[in-house]
Amino acid sequence: MAATELRGVVGPGPAAIAAPGGGGGGAGPPMVGGGGAGGRGDSGPSSGIAPGTVAAVAAGGPGPGAGGVAAAGSAPAPPAGGSGAGGSGSAREGWLFKWTNYIKGYQRRWFVLSNGLLSYYRSKAEMRHTCRGTINLATANITVEDSCNFIISNGGAQTYHLKASSEVERQRWVTALELAKAKAVKMLAESDESGDEESVSQTDKTELQNTLRTLSSKVEDLSTCNDLIAKHGTALQRSLSELESLRLPAESNEKIKQVNERATLFRITSNAMINACRDFLVLAQTHSKKWQKSLQYERDQRIRLEETLEQLAKQHNHLERAFRGATVLPANAPGGAASGKGQCCSGKGDVSDEDDENEFFDAPEIITMPENLGHKRTGSNISGASSDISLDEQYKHQLEETKKEKRTRIPYKPNYSLNLWSIMKNCIGKELSKIPMPVNFNEPLSMLQRLTEDLEYHELLDRAAKCENSLEQLCYVAAFTVSSYSTTVFRTSKPFNPLLGETFELDRLEENGYRSLCEQVSHHPPAAAHHAESKNGWTLRQEIKITSKFRGKYLSIMPLGSIHCIFHATGHHYTWKKVTTTVHNIIVGKLWIDQSGEIDIVNHKTGDKCNLKFVPYSYFSRDVARKVTGEVTDPSGKVHFALLGTWDEKMECFKVHPVIGENGGDTRQRGHEAEESRVMLWKRNPLPKNAENMYYFSELALTLNAWEAGTAPTDSRLRPDQRLMENGRWDEANAEKQRLEEKQRLSRKKREAEAMKATEDGTPYDPYKALWFERKKDPVTKELTHIYRGGYWECKEKQDWSSCPDIF
Repeated sequence: MAATELRGVVGPGPAAIAAPGGGGGGAGPPMVGGGGAGGRGDSGPSSGIAPGTVAAVAAGGPGPGAGGVAAAGSAPAPPAGGSGAGGSGSAREGWLFKWTNYIKGYQRRWFVLSNGLLSYYRSKAEMRHTCRGTINLATANITVEDSCNFIISNGGAQTYHLKASSEVERQRWVTALELAKAKAVKMLAESDESGDEESVSQTDKTELQNTLRTLSSKVEDLSTCNDLIAKHGTALQRSLSELESLRLPAESNEKIKQVNERATLFRITSNAMINACRDFLVLAQTHSKKWQKSLQYERDQRIRLEETLEQLAKQHNHLERAFRGATVLPANAPGGAASGKGQCCSGKGDVSDEDDENEFFDAPEIITMPENLGHKRTGSNISGASSDISLDEQYKHQLEETKKEKRTRIPYKPNYSLNLWSIMKNCIGKELSKIPMPVNFNEPLSMLQRLTEDLEYHELLDRAAKCENSLEQLCYVAAFTVSSYSTTVFRTSKPFNPLLGETFELDRLEENGYRSLCEQVSHHPPAAAHHAESKNGWTLRQEIKITSKFRGKYLSIMPLGSIHCIFHATGHHYTWKKVTTTVHNIIVGKLWIDQSGEIDIVNHKTGDKCNLKFVPYSYFSRDVARKVTGEVTDPSGKVHFALLGTWDEKMECFKVHPVIGENGGDTRQRGHEAEESRVMLWKRNPLPKNAENMYYFSELALTLNAWEAGTAPTDSRLRPDQRLMENGRWDEANAEKQRLEEKQRLSRKKREAEAMKATEDGTPYDPYKALWFERKKDPVTKELTHIYRGGYWECKEKQDWSSCPDIF
């Protein structure tokens, strides 16, 4: 019978079951507030309920559905050091530990929960005169961290990190806070105007109605279960009463009476559960409108925040331009940048259709090109379609110039308007290395060419190769390490990401005695291998993987991998790693670059070591900006040379002579005493004339992308999007950049499909391998790295490029 009646009814969820206890010693069930309000007491574990109390409820108390339970006696006091119900009208008060700061950590504070507000004081006596802080629970979120910690936050303005003395104590506070929050939200909803209905989409209304309908059906199922429990409970009590009328031993009657009381208690608890479910349904129906209003309010706030940020970015940019004294041409003026609006950055998502107020400018409006290219370019000549010299003719002109001498200038950087916000807001939540960025953020060099710029001051290695003293040689190697960062001080534009298999050669064997080769050996993560050798007695090789993290206001770029420098005559083998580069003011303001971290240069043959410290810039520091300090030590740790300078200007060293201190111990020579012994290791070369209009390129950087005959078909000089950008044709460069990226994407998918097919067939499959470099374990650092396998310069001499892939 019972099974038939229960069939089709949703199975009941977790129920509160009273633990059995004899007499008054057992733990009673959770207390449910009288009248079926559904409020749960928070006074800790309740005392056992005497059998007489339950019998009284069963005899004359409320029947099924009333949900009232009368508890005999008062609630127990809270544990020592804990918290309990307050006596001054507060829902709860007591001691908790509140996080203050990293110095003081958690501090003991007296908290009071009353009328939907949580306030705290330094002590209970302080309640009379000084409140340290109050948070409104109606708009707060309560989050549990671990067994004892929890957080209360109202969206950023106030956040309390709290810790209770135990897990039980934390649960009591969380329960009391949740109940107080629900009551505060209810009171807030009742105070709102009932007739204020905002526009809600029909889809939201339908979803809300379906949800309420589902909740109603579940409550009806629970009510059916309740009726069945009441029916069978009555029958059970009747049977037990009949058993009591029989002549049974006194001990049996006592047991039957106890079972009868527990059955009654179970039925009353079931009634309370049903009443709580009804209250939940009523609350959901009452607050549905309020929830919709809150959601719409949050949406409006988000839109207003985006608009505010955009306005701030524009205002900051205008102020910066006014400070620099830059003049902006009218939108309708001849040669103005507005005449080319909409033509640049034709790639997908590059330029939005917003008004002129959203455009950003970062260079003077009047744009000129070098006269040696045969024409001048203004802001209105953006696409290059009106140029009287074709691209092929420009190549020939550059080639003729290259034959005469190394070029000393490139086409000036055009002033293309760029809606920065339209690009940045579409990048939120995406991985930076996979975001297709327009060429507006680039400079006309690839990362392989940028890596080759480490050889800007190769003469430092030439001098180091001539040193007989290994410690002096290490000083020059350290200066060379620092010099590689000098070209980045003004270079805020990003280089082109090389395509997989792209190469770059720099043959300066006749002029400077060295030649260099780079190859992109991995695309995700990006990794490039570099090998340079000099007839002056040294070899430099490295594999650099680039990882980046966008941290809101700044971007951190962390190169991974070791750099090796080997001197042929002595066999000295040095290794070191690069430091972190940080680009500041990504969203708003003028971009600037800083280097920070430490570099350890180790001579693996002698054990000599140099520690370089790149001091990060600080507004509060009185020290010189971009400072670098270092010490050269022998294997025993004794300091022989001290290095001092900046990574953008110069590096000096002086020999450290120990002197006898006042206590008889050895101390280092003081700085002013070492002035005479200082040696200038390296000083930065001045930038070319008008470098600010040529991406702040150094003399070497200006020559890197100059067209040369006989290079491999994968050389960066032949990359079409980079070449178009250098010649000022940015709209075509964007389109070409998208084509190359799509071609590379298809090649990757093809390799993945071949690998999957080989796996299914069980046939061996060779993953992608670099053409000129071989991946092997480095004998010194024991790292897996790409080492030059040879053959490139021989292929160039024969002009045999049959093994090169088609990447352009």
